[in-house]
Formats: sequence, C-alpha cells, structure tokens
Amino acid sequence: MKCEYCGYEIPEGMLYCESCGREVRIVPDYNPLDDMLTEQIRGAINGEDGYDDYLDYGSISDTEPRGVKRNTVRGTNRDMGLAAGRSTSRNVGGSVRGLSQDMRNGVGRSTARDMGVGGRSTVRDVREGYRSTSRDVTGAGRNTARGTSRDMGGGVSRSTSRDMGMAGRSTSRDVRGGVNRNTGSRRSYGTENMSERDRKRRQAERKKAKRRKRMGCLFVIFLIVAAIAGGAFYLYTNSYQGIVSKGNKALKAGELNQAIAYFERGIKKDETKKDAYIGLSKVYIAKKDLDWAESIFTEAVKKQPKNADIYQAYVEFYMDTDQKEKIPLLLEEVDGDVAERLAGYIVADPGFSLDDSEIYEDVQELSLTTEDGYTIYYTDDGSEATIRSKKYTEPIQLGEGVNEISALAVDEKGVPGLPVKKSYTVELPIVDAPAVSPSTGQYSSAVQIEIKVPEGYEAYYTTNGEEPSTASNKYTGPIDMPQGETLFKAILVNGKGRTSGVTTRNYVLDTE
Repeated sequence: MKCEYCGYEIPEGMLYCESCGREVRIVPDYNPLDDMLTEQIRGAINGEDGYDDYLDYGSISDTEPRGVKRNTVRGTNRDMGLAAGRSTSRNVGGSVRGLSQDMRNGVGRSTARDMGVGGRSTVRDVREGYRSTSRDVTGAGRNTARGTSRDMGGGVSRSTSRDMGMAGRSTSRDVRGGVNRNTGSRRSYGTENMSERDRKRRQAERKKAKRRKRMGCLFVIFLIVAAIAGGAFYLYTNSYQGIVSKGNKALKAGELNQAIAYFERGIKKDETKKDAYIGLSKVYIAKKDLDWAESIFTEAVKKQPKNADIYQAYVEFYMDTDQKEKIPLLLEEVDGDVAERLAGYIVADPGFSLDDSEIYEDVQELSLTTEDGYTIYYTDDGSEATIRSKKYTEPIQLGEGVNEISALAVDEKGVPGLPVKKSYTVELPIVDAPAVSPSTGQYSSAVQIEIKVPEGYEAYYTTNGEEPSTASNKYTGPIDMPQGETLFKAILVNGKGRTSGVTTRNYVLDTE
C-alpha cells in the first residue's frame, strides 16, 4: 500500500506512514456501524480521552447493572440515527444480530489473533470483518441500508427502541467479547507506536536544536576570527614590516616618490633595521644615482657603527652595484659582532716569502701565497695593487736596489682584500776604488792617465781636485796628463748607480 500523502510504500499492517507520519485511512463500503467501531478503535489506539471509556465494555459490565448498560447502548444507537420505525427495527435488529454473530466469528477472532502476532494493525482485520458483517446485516448487501433509509423518515417507536436495545445488547456483548478482549494489547501497540513516533520527533527536534546551536557557535567563531584578522591586518599595515612592504610595492609599480616616502617613514619608525635602508637605496639605484644610494648606508653606519645588519646591507649594496673593491675599505676597521658577521667578506692578506726588513746582496725571487681558490694581483712599480693589476702566476724577480711590491688577494665571490705593500733592498757588493795609472809623481815627458774599469761599471773623474760623481767627466779612454800640477780623482759607478771609493793622484808634468 502507498501513502496517499507522500507516496511512500507502507508495509503490511502499519497504521501510519513511516515517511511523513500521517495515519493510514482505508475507506470501506459504507455502513454506519463501521464508522462507529472505527472511531472507537482509533480512539483506543491513539489514547484519546473519552474513547477508553467508550470501548471499555468489560469494565462497564463489571461495575454497572444490566439496565444501565442497555440504556448506554440504546442511547448510542439513537444518537447514531439507526432506529427509524418498526420495519427498520426488525431489519436493523436482524442485521445487528447477524452483526453480533459475525463480530464473534470474524472481527473478534481476527482482531485478537492479529493483535497478538507481531503488532499487526487491527483496523485491517476489523474492516475485513466489517465487510462480512455488512453483508450479513443487510441480508443482501446494501438492501438493509436502503430499507433503513426509507424507514428513517418515520418516527421512532418503542418497538424500534426495543429492537435497537436488543441489537445494542447483542452488539455490546459481541464488542465486549471480541474487541474489548484485546483492548489492552491495542492500547499497548498504539502507545508503542506513538512513543516511537514521539521519540523520533523529539530526536529530530534535538538534532535541529543542536544544528542551530552549532551554527550559532560557528557564527560567533567566524565573527571572532574576522575581528582578529581585521585587527591583525590593521596592525600589520601600520607596522614597520607593513610600511616597508608598501614601499616595495610602490617601487615595483614604478611609483618612486611614493616609495621614498614609505621607506623614510620606515627608517623613522625603526632606524636599527636594514630593510628600509635597502629599499631606499634601490629607489636611488632605479634613479641611477649610485652616489646618493651609497650615502644612505654611509650615514647609517656612522650613526650605528656596531649595527652588523646595516653593515651587511652596505656590503650587499656594493656587491649588487659591482663596487667590490670598496668592501675591504668599509670593513678595514670593523671589529666585534660586525667583524664576526661579515667574516666571509674579509679577505686575508697574501703572504710574502721574503722579509722586507733585510738587505739582500744578490738578486732575489719573491713568492706570494694565499688561500685555495683565491687570486693574487700585484704591482712592482711602487703603485698600489687593485683587481685590475697584474695577476700573480710565478715568483717575482728582485734586482739590485729597492724593490716595492704591492699585492692583494681576491676570493671566489670577487671580493678583494686590502692591498699589502712591501719594499725589498738588494745591494750587490762593489769593487774598491778604481785603479789609476801612472802613479803620483813628476813627469818630464807627455804621459797618458788610464783608469781600469771593470765590466758593468763606468768611471768618472775630475782634474781640479773636486770629488767626482756621475755628473763629472765620464771616462772613455786614456787621458793626456795636463801640463803643470794636476790633482786627479776617479770613481767607479755600477749599473744601479752605486759608486766606489775615490782614487786620487797628484801629477806634475814639466816638459821644458
């Protein structure tokens, strides 16, 4: 059977739809007694006030006399409009007697049996009994109903009452015997059904209340989270990091003046942090003004000479702008935390194989060393070495005289160290005063003066007694001795300008 309200398939014997909860209504062939008994049974099942007394014939039989019981049933018959004349009384009386018999054999047994087995609905069995009863009452189906209808126009007589009373008594007995025997089980079954329905309804209401409560809690949590998020957003946008973030966005968008305003605001908010300095320098780099960008960090480290973060940002600025040669000058005098933080940018000095405090008497080879992976650049002309100087690949030859060597090392990142300058002196041994002939004396004939000059030397001389130097007369060959008295002096000068001792000769030439 399908529910007439929602179409749900109702199992056999159920009194209500499990889907929508509505009662099952089966309309039988019409008979007034069907309506009366159906309402009585439904009232007993639903536990409505008034129906318990109406159906509880057993209790009436036990507590009231027979006359009262008959009058109750007669009154009921009169209220239902079933007695209407002698003809009607006989017909109805016969019908009711047949009804009593059928109720005993059909309805009562069916009802009792069905109510005791699995809680099946009694209404179906009663209705099936009603159909049988209706046929018995009418004798020929619906004839009794028609005959009753015709006779309903007449007045109610005593015989009608009497016949109806008999019918009522019969019906009352049948109802007591058939229906009331299982009233308790019907009530229990109806109560169980109603309890189950109430339980489901209450359970659904509790679930609905829990859902409402859960939704309310979620809404409150949402409001709290939204408030926290809003407050956090406000605090962030006005914090140092938020201001710097705005500056970076403006810089990326090309709004340089706006970016400058944000970064300067960030520096004022916290001048110890490096991010605002970095952002501001990038703005001036974008404007192609490296000097101004550099000055931002220069001023910052002057105010905060112990701030390792700003020093690190300064070094990174030099790296980004390819001004690595300035890094060692920046880090030349740092110490403490700054030196420790930036140790990776501090390049050690190259090593020199010779001691510059010693004077060497022969030619030397100078070797330079540094850490693995580093490169050395040097100069030997007295200028300061840079990353654009000669690259060291082999030992440096140190000749006679003073040799000034400047060198620096460069690490893998291209960061140079500070240049180191050393001076080496090589003094080769020199011969004694030159040999001059002839020796001192008086001569009466023309004589030539000769100076013995060793290889690698030059000789210089004077004839007036002055001390000779490289500015004096250079000896190129034998010299004619002058007439008269001559004070001759001579020296030797090597290739490095070193001079020997002075040789002095006193000559007197008189050829007359």
